[in-house]
Amino acid sequence: MLETDKEFAGSIPENYDRYMVPLIFEPYAADIARRAASLSPSAVLETAAGSGVVTRALAPRLPRSASYIVTDLNQPMVDYAASRQPPVPRIKWRQADALALPFENAAFDLVFCQFGAMFFPDRASGYREARRVLKPGGHFLFNVWDRIEENIFADDVTNALAKIFPNDPPRFLARTPHGYHDTATIRNDLEEAGFSRVTIETRAEQSRASSPRLPAVAYCQGTLLRNEIEAREAGKLDAATDYVASALADKHGRGEVAAKIQAHVILAVA
Repeated sequence: MLETDKEFAGSIPENYDRYMVPLIFEPYAADIARRAASLSPSAVLETAAGSGVVTRALAPRLPRSASYIVTDLNQPMVDYAASRQPPVPRIKWRQADALALPFENAAFDLVFCQFGAMFFPDRASGYREARRVLKPGGHFLFNVWDRIEENIFADDVTNALAKIFPNDPPRFLARTPHGYHDTATIRNDLEEAGFSRVTIETRAEQSRASSPRLPAVAYCQGTLLRNEIEAREAGKLDAATDYVASALADKHGRGEVAAKIQAHVILAVA
């Protein structure tokens, strides 16, 4: 992962929430919120919360007595997520690095993360930190995207951009969001960090949009792919987005579109 793969700033948080969340994140947010609530946690830590889609899904399902700390590495994401959530005294917002959590040992009985582990530059450290702040027997719940070929729109966008920039194709989606998909590696990484009873479920969903332009805008302007496009040719973002939209329309049609998305959901015990 490149250093720039962590820089969510400017208009990206807003575009991410407006376009990417309904396109691919909402189904998995509902799923991970359901799984988290079923564990009946009393002290919850969310890492890499992004724009707060899971926070909004989980908060109403937690017991009133449960404490809930929501964190992200990027302050713009923390600010944006907090702005989308009605003020609730038991929810605390903090900028925090999942690889160096500013919390005491054994402080939580659930640590969870939606689509954040792929961005950890040192997953071993991130997993050890999650285990450190968990109580004995506590749960670490997270999900990661499967390989890009199982996520059709992301693969189509990547292939279309490779035609525009053949000498230096933007590979952010394949490199980072879809770069940590091998289940044997994930299981081994968790066990080496001290977790036990690791279960991994592969879950397919459908990504839906009212037109092919929406996924084009979502991926090209609502993710860090935007930075790669702009770095290759200033002023080319809109043209690149238009080209990707046309490529998606050629493959999926010009009306409502739908395609497979797939992720792994992981639960481990401290």
